[in-house]
Amino acid sequence: MSVTDAPDVPVEMPRPRIRERAAFGTSGLPVFGLVAVAAVVAIALLVWGVAVLAGGSAPMGLWLMVVGVLLLAAAVLVGAGLTQVAPGEARVLQFLGRYTGTIRTEGLRWVNPFTVRRKVSTRIRNHETAVMKVNDADGSPIEIAAVVVWRVEDTAQAVFEVDDFLEFVGIQTETAVRHIATSYPYDSHDDEQKLSLRDNAEEITERLSAEIGARVESAGVKIIESRLTHLAYSPEIAGAMLQRQQASAVVAARKRIVEGAVGMVELALDHLAEQDIVELDEERKAAMVSNLLVVLCSDRATQPVVNTGSLYH
Repeated sequence: MSVTDAPDVPVEMPRPRIRERAAFGTSGLPVFGLVAVAAVVAIALLVWGVAVLAGGSAPMGLWLMVVGVLLLAAAVLVGAGLTQVAPGEARVLQFLGRYTGTIRTEGLRWVNPFTVRRKVSTRIRNHETAVMKVNDADGSPIEIAAVVVWRVEDTAQAVFEVDDFLEFVGIQTETAVRHIATSYPYDSHDDEQKLSLRDNAEEITERLSAEIGARVESAGVKIIESRLTHLAYSPEIAGAMLQRQQASAVVAARKRIVEGAVGMVELALDHLAEQDIVELDEERKAAMVSNLLVVLCSDRATQPVVNTGSLYH
């Protein structure tokens, strides 16, 4: 199997314009504590201001209430920057439409409260294609399906390079499976060392993974593994192809039987000659070879015949 058997490399995708980078941020626990204290103080000031205002001191009460409102607003604004990042997730940040970075550190984090945060899962995912009907390299209709294991490697590319990276992975996977199916025959029917979908599953799946990886690389997706989950002839030709496979199996089996029988006959003649049990001329050797081949190659039990005469009478 040579490298020339590999299918054509898919069209090169556009180079990504945005690469993932770490966003500015800090631990959210100290900020959360500060926000909680500020909120408590702001509420206390509001209550105090209302009490002072009710007691008749209007300027002092209003001043306390204004400070309380401002402090509470500041606490809410700062608290809006708190975001939780679970294991296996990331947050893609945008500020005024611009990408500002990605947070991958899990836990409670604090970032610019004016940013828009989009959650992206970085966990390992599976995508299984539907059973597709295509023609293989020989033009025979076959049914094929595959499962792909993948994960998001670059969150910025996944979000900004394609509209929907989930749909993108699904469509590109089906395209690659169809391309692989049409590039190789279902079965290799000749003696040439040619790749086939049924007999060379490991090589085919490696090339399938490479092609899917090349197609989805621009979306920041890494292909971990791919496997064919369904491979069969279409129902309309399955019967004829089954007969063809059975005939090929019978021919191969008979060939092996004949090769073994010839070896056994050769061994028998060599032993007879070495031990000088009986002298056989060419005609007797031919008769013996014929009889042994009939016995060894027959697919039914042979009926022994006792010869009371000689080969010539």
